Amino acid sequence: MAGNYEKSIYNQLMEVMARLDSVEKKTSQEISGLNGEISSLKKENQELKKENKRLSEDNAHLKSIINNDSSNSSLPPSTDQKGGKPANTYNGRTKSGRKAGGQKGHKGTTLTKAEVEEKIKSGKCQHEIRTIGSPDGKKYVTKYVIDLEAVPKITEIHFYADKNGKFHIPEEYRSDVVYGANVKTLAVALYSEGVMSNDRIADFLNAASGEILGLSAGSVYGFCRKLSEKSQASICSLEERLLNQEVVATDATPVTVNGEQHYIRNFSIEDTVVYRAAKSKAISALEKLDFLKKYTGILTHDHETAMYRFGTDHGECNVHLLRYLKKNTEETGNSWSKEMAEFLCEINRERKKLLELGITFFPEETLAGYEQKYTNLLAKGKEENRETKHQYARREEKALLNRMGKYRHNHLLFLYNFSVPFDNNMSERDLRKAKNREKMAGGFRKESGNEMYCAILTVIETLKRRKMGLIENLKKLFMGTPAIF
Repeated sequence: MAGNYEKSIYNQLMEVMARLDSVEKKTSQEISGLNGEISSLKKENQELKKENKRLSEDNAHLKSIINNDSSNSSLPPSTDQKGGKPANTYNGRTKSGRKAGGQKGHKGTTLTKAEVEEKIKSGKCQHEIRTIGSPDGKKYVTKYVIDLEAVPKITEIHFYADKNGKFHIPEEYRSDVVYGANVKTLAVALYSEGVMSNDRIADFLNAASGEILGLSAGSVYGFCRKLSEKSQASICSLEERLLNQEVVATDATPVTVNGEQHYIRNFSIEDTVVYRAAKSKAISALEKLDFLKKYTGILTHDHETAMYRFGTDHGECNVHLLRYLKKNTEETGNSWSKEMAEFLCEINRERKKLLELGITFFPEETLAGYEQKYTNLLAKGKEENRETKHQYARREEKALLNRMGKYRHNHLLFLYNFSVPFDNNMSERDLRKAKNREKMAGGFRKESGNEMYCAILTVIETLKRRKMGLIENLKKLFMGTPAIF
């Protein structure tokens, strides 16, 4: 009986061991399956982390783009109205707290009686006296009314034959009916100054004449073309003047020509501005501009690297740089860019103070200190750049640091040479007229139209710069007399 018991126990033990082997084998298979699943989940998790990082970078980049405006990028102020911002409130001026309108001490522009009486004495105005009330009294009060009358005038010209019976009629009278210099001048002035389409200019002048003139859009275009041709000698003289200047500002703005993007480029100084049509901003297009090929002075511009092929030195627009520095501070949170912007503004203020005192240079030790601080801030920027969180922001910041290092001489040229401006604002203001034209007309049909507009704009804007009578001098050009030199 004892033997049977031992045998029974042995059998049970073997059965248990077999069950354990089965459980162990099953558990091992399950663990192996779980390990495979864990490995797969780890791999998926790594991929999700990478995707999450990429999406986070993209999201931050898109937020950066959305937050671009005229204060931290090269976008125009007209783009600043997003987010419910009212129109015409996108400038960066700080409110002074003063009431709107002319301030105390500001010289007004209202005409006085004395000024009107001088105009009467000049003989340039028609003068008539009208009485109100009984003229029997000895006392009266004088008031003046200044008005403008548009009265059509037709001049009949008789050409008599010479002793041989031949008529010598100038080319300008080739048609039986031609328009005079006054009509042509007003049409061209409206084309440029009024930024009106040719058909609207014709309609306006026809209405002003009581529908006597009979102008067409083609006539207006012909007037503009004629002035463009007659102004070429004056424009060449203006370019000669620019060639003799130490510093010339330049910029370009895109315009549409027959559906393609072309440009209007300007060259500006205080009393002269010349506009030229260009097919692109590339070196090949710039080389076709005679002024650039001949100019040997300093060009100020908005970091157009193609411009470095021309002139002898270059000043970079620091207002653009300030925008990029502000954008970098917003995106990275790094302090170097804010400090650099404050530093550049500070040294510009010091420069202005010296200019007001008639001093046109910084002392050598002051310049050395400014240069060292510029270098130190760039070094600080490189250190902070290594810790910049977002990859795209780090890349953009590094590009900005490299640019400021490579072009440090050009960004600081306004310190070494007080003739070089801190910014390129003059040139940019000169291009606003072209932008108005683009908004109104939508562009030009031919490149010749762009060239014609540039010629007219050159004459008109230079006349305004020099405070010369616009209508009077445009009439001179139509009559063949150079208006500007």
